[in-house]
Amino acid sequence: MATHNENTSKLGLNRNIGIMAHIDAGKTTTTERILFYTGRNYKMGEVHDGGATMDWMVQEQERGITITSAATTVYWQLFGKKFKINIIDTPGHVDFTVEVERSLRVLDGAVALFCAVGGVEPQSETVWRQADKYKVPRISFVNKMDRAGADFFGVIDQMRDRLGANPVPIQIPIGAEDDFQGVVDLVKDKAFIWEEGSDGTKVVEVPIPEDLEKISHDYRMKLIEGVAEESDELLEKFMEDPHSITEEEMINVIRTSTLDMSITPVMCGSAFKNKGVQMLLNAIIEFLPSPLDIEDVAGINPKTNKEEFRSADPSDNFSALAFKIATDPFVGRICFFRVYSGKLKAGSYVYNVSTGKKERISRIMQMHANKQEPLDVIEAGDIGAGVGFKKIHTGDTLTEDKHPIILEAMSFPDPVISIAIEPKTQKDIDKMSLALAKLAEEDPTFKVATDEDSGQTIISGMGELHLDILVDRLKREFSVECNIGLPQVNYKEAVTATVEHKETYKKQTGGRGKFAQIQFELGPVDKGEEGLQFVDEVKGGNVPKEFIPSVKKGFLNAMQNGVLAGYSVDNLKVTLKDGSFHPVDSDQLAFEMVAKVGYKAAAKMAKSVLMEPIMKVEVVTPEDFLGDVTGDLNKRRAILEDVTAKVGYQIVKAKVPLSEMFGYVTSLRSLTSGRATSSMEFDSFKEAPAFVSEEVIKKIKGNY
Repeated sequence: MATHNENTSKLGLNRNIGIMAHIDAGKTTTTERILFYTGRNYKMGEVHDGGATMDWMVQEQERGITITSAATTVYWQLFGKKFKINIIDTPGHVDFTVEVERSLRVLDGAVALFCAVGGVEPQSETVWRQADKYKVPRISFVNKMDRAGADFFGVIDQMRDRLGANPVPIQIPIGAEDDFQGVVDLVKDKAFIWEEGSDGTKVVEVPIPEDLEKISHDYRMKLIEGVAEESDELLEKFMEDPHSITEEEMINVIRTSTLDMSITPVMCGSAFKNKGVQMLLNAIIEFLPSPLDIEDVAGINPKTNKEEFRSADPSDNFSALAFKIATDPFVGRICFFRVYSGKLKAGSYVYNVSTGKKERISRIMQMHANKQEPLDVIEAGDIGAGVGFKKIHTGDTLTEDKHPIILEAMSFPDPVISIAIEPKTQKDIDKMSLALAKLAEEDPTFKVATDEDSGQTIISGMGELHLDILVDRLKREFSVECNIGLPQVNYKEAVTATVEHKETYKKQTGGRGKFAQIQFELGPVDKGEEGLQFVDEVKGGNVPKEFIPSVKKGFLNAMQNGVLAGYSVDNLKVTLKDGSFHPVDSDQLAFEMVAKVGYKAAAKMAKSVLMEPIMKVEVVTPEDFLGDVTGDLNKRRAILEDVTAKVGYQIVKAKVPLSEMFGYVTSLRSLTSGRATSSMEFDSFKEAPAFVSEEVIKKIKGNY
């Protein structure tokens, strides 16, 4: 039997990290190199050849992008100990933001990758904010130092300005672009260069180049100042003699400052040229947290509704969070989960708190991209995958049935774009609906619905690329050929005025009738409120207490279909003032109905408006085309926010309605001879102008 100390020391050797970045910053290449140096792969896979291990989906290999977060486990020797690193390679494309979100929720630390040329890009900002939200400590790696236009210090300034981070270099590059040779390690106060032709495995110590002596001294000073808050004595020591500080002292203090998120250590290299990845692995071990460094996880006990804590200890009660469901053609559905406390044996039962059902996990595996290695038992602080279960969804908490706890679930954005989809042959109808159900299980931002009026199957997602890939997966993984309609924007509706209304619902059908009457006020929600804000002000039992939840339920259901064009209403305030009932004819259903009917009547008077999704767009264009690009954006009803000049190119930031952005990538290509790039992500819903609203309503009403 392992003792507590043994268990905890074992946990101290674990790291659960994610690699996050903007598209094309080199995440997957970096992960490939990590697999190579840790002895996982004997050859190096390349994204551009379509041979990357982690991008194992056909779509990923074809497009050279990462779509699903793949989990893998590697081991790395440092300080004479063997460390275990669970890595989750997250996608960088904005349409797959949810993948990043759910991965960050279960990680302890992250490596933020930046391209030395592109610097901080829009998606870098999104993932950085997501990491802030889940309080994930991170280190940064400035990749592609060998590329033309690489600017290490420029990226650091951007991190400070755009991300509001406190980046502190722990390395500075020796040379850049074709001349990138090595780094000055500010912690060791030594310089290292990589031997050419050694796959980056041979690192040679050299004297610090003269031209870098002053810079490296200044940055070492900044590093020590950056962490001096943690240790005054270090600062004093440094003032007396800069060389008297030991490497160990530096590492400990940098680690403490990284864990409390007061600094982000920054390193540099070129993963493609095999430079700097081993040092990055060392830094992951040295500066990122083990499960023991993380605060106990908080959750709610569903039996008592009180907050409880679970610690990263195998002897504590078992709790885990399912953060991803994937479908494997050979083993069926796989559930990726992070164990926060206790341990789980293969073949044993877990209690799914979200469904209230017991599930058997027949096998537990450690994943290596899309290959599996079986485990007998998985313990606190580890990430694994289980098979054999019936109903587990993303975000479900798994526990022991005697000690349930609900861990904080993840929040997912609503889809912004929809298309109609139908199988090419009649016999594929059932096949398609099964396949869509599987895909919706895997991806919480992908929704499938049936249009009640036309009977069409409608699929919704986070962007054109997102839906494009899902349709492609239908074809390849499930052999379902589909026809797809034109993309439709997912509008919403909102009320802008507050009105008072009295509604009566009466039905007489031989014998017992139905009767309910309510008087209510309907309008926009108060500041800071979301969803249905329901206020009960009924006095004197005019509406019996047992019927009030039915009234609320009626309004909730009615919000699914707005009065303008049937789009859902997200936020609504209803104040129930008064009402009356009949001792025999009134029941729950009557009060639910009166709320639905009342909503329709009142919403028409409450100046309902159409809300359209607005996207945050960023275009990087050569200077020559700036006028054409901004002119085109203005035609698309864009609000230009900022134009930043860089050497040779301009960055245009704008907010543009989604309905105007279909096919934008193609038209931008033709405008700029293929030299400009763009990225967009969802920003918010804003009231649509009258002419757009009229057009949309006309279109919808014309369909009826």
